[in-house]
Amino acid sequence: MSAALNKELNKQVATWSVMYTKLHNFHWYVKGPSFFTLHAKFEELYNEATLNMDEIAERLLTLGGKPTATLKEHLELSEVKEASSKESADEMVQTVVDDFDKIMKSLKKGMEEAAKDEDDMTEDVLNAIYQKTEKHQWMLNAFLGDTNSNTAKK
Repeated sequence: MSAALNKELNKQVATWSVMYTKLHNFHWYVKGPSFFTLHAKFEELYNEATLNMDEIAERLLTLGGKPTATLKEHLELSEVKEASSKESADEMVQTVVDDFDKIMKSLKKGMEEAAKDEDDMTEDVLNAIYQKTEKHQWMLNAFLGDTNSNTAKK
């Protein structure tokens, strides 16, 4: 495994760790008419974030790498930032949409590095996560009333 691929995979581990915490924050603090819908959606997303983080970390270990495993490292390497706990329900959703855009761009970079290493398996892992994330982003955009948005392609 190249140093570049190792770096991208660790960035993904860190990003999904921060995203997990952010989604928990949103799950706990969402309020308003969309509470029941968003409370359940954020729970679904943080459960998936855990699976994504674990799958990428285990892929790193399989390749002989060492996944980042401290909060300090995760906050330093993450493509996304922590929640402020002051977001409105719509701001929470928009933040997740924007974060998913950053995550998908990072996933693409990871896929490019895996392709350079001729590592089809890692490319497949990242592609599967990309596709799930893209679908969630589309659904969240629809929730916000933006059915024409395809943020990741911009």
